[in-house]
Amino acid sequence: MNTHKYIIPLLGTVLLFSCKKFLDVAPRDAVSDETAAVITDGTSAANAVRGLYRGIAADGYYGTTFQAIGYLSGDNIVWTGSQSIVQQFISHNVRADNASIATAWSAIYAVINRANHIITEVPTVTDPSLTPALKNQYTGEGYFARALGYFDLARTWGGVQITLTPTVTAQDKYGIKRSTLQQTYAQVLSDLVAADSLLPETTNRVRATRKTVWALRARYHLYRQEWANAVTYASKLIDDPSYTLLSPYSAWFANNVTGTAESVFEMSYSTTYPNTHRNSWQPPANNGTRQWAPNDAFLALVNDPTIGGSRSALVAKTSAGLWYGNLYYRPNPATDPSYVIRIAELYLIRAEARAQLNDLNGALSDLDAVRTRAGLGHSEAATKENILLAIENERRLEFAFEPHRWFDLVRTGRAAAVLNVTNPDRLLMPVPASEVLNDKDLDQNHGY
Repeated sequence: MNTHKYIIPLLGTVLLFSCKKFLDVAPRDAVSDETAAVITDGTSAANAVRGLYRGIAADGYYGTTFQAIGYLSGDNIVWTGSQSIVQQFISHNVRADNASIATAWSAIYAVINRANHIITEVPTVTDPSLTPALKNQYTGEGYFARALGYFDLARTWGGVQITLTPTVTAQDKYGIKRSTLQQTYAQVLSDLVAADSLLPETTNRVRATRKTVWALRARYHLYRQEWANAVTYASKLIDDPSYTLLSPYSAWFANNVTGTAESVFEMSYSTTYPNTHRNSWQPPANNGTRQWAPNDAFLALVNDPTIGGSRSALVAKTSAGLWYGNLYYRPNPATDPSYVIRIAELYLIRAEARAQLNDLNGALSDLDAVRTRAGLGHSEAATKENILLAIENERRLEFAFEPHRWFDLVRTGRAAAVLNVTNPDRLLMPVPASEVLNDKDLDQNHGY
């Protein structure tokens, strides 16, 4: 098992810098959803890949909106701003005309379409600069991004329309019936397997590699309750010395760090392509709007040194006494990363899967690794039921401002007990009303 460390290897920093330079070269919309067959040579292929990552990092996806759905719908956040659509998530009464739902849906499908361009067009390019190795890498990155997109669609909306070829406009996918949830998840796995066969087995925190695929597969198998596979793929990352839990807890985000050894996959931003997420968290005193903030229940937990430990670094308070989340804090134009997968998640995935397999000692070992890094003692849970509850509670604090809490409670069947969401229809978000209106073959989720 990896131990937690206080330093980041210099080589990793150099590699991250070179990768960030790659991502910063081209325009944000290097592959437009309105332009087909744009990949014709090595340069346009590289631009397409940059555009792919910019799509994942966009405000509507992992920049802000999709992430917000994941944590606002949990039980850590209170609405404090002027945007009333935020309260719909917190009260679990999301309407089909909610603008955030439409934004996230469109942003994810835009990424899928960009991935389809790369998967379809890169292998056919004849350009000496686009070597077979580069073709495999770019195509593999396309498969990974498409897998991520369909995974996020499935856990948010259930079975969705599956399109595997590039479209010229969004309307081109109209007329496709929704697949089942099982079929949608099957597409995710198919794409992850394809990506695994094409990508290099290297460490890269801002671009997909085989290791990134393994991390997402661990999460995928957890959601599918395929416990042995979840253990297998989580272990691939945990046993890799390139990834480690950092101490203190704030070491993976504080002091303007990026691409630490804690990070498996994060979205990179720059002053050219800033991350606006901080504006919704930071108070006016810090040039933010504080649309939402940690609620009293969460503050009581995270500020209790016997429960939150050093994770109290996630919150801060103004001189006027206003509490706010401080994971995203860098001044505008902000360059905070968006954190998609961290090694802490892999530890807690393996802990949960081991507990489900009745490997209670192994589960406690993984749980305690995360707790120790946060400055806490070993868990006192002893039974399978109590260990699973301890893992659930640990995930609530560890990933408080990342898109996990809502999805965790839905996938474990705990949303009714914890959030009082007793209507099963509310466990899925509504398909955007505008999409249903424009596409007669697209069915709305039941109850909306």
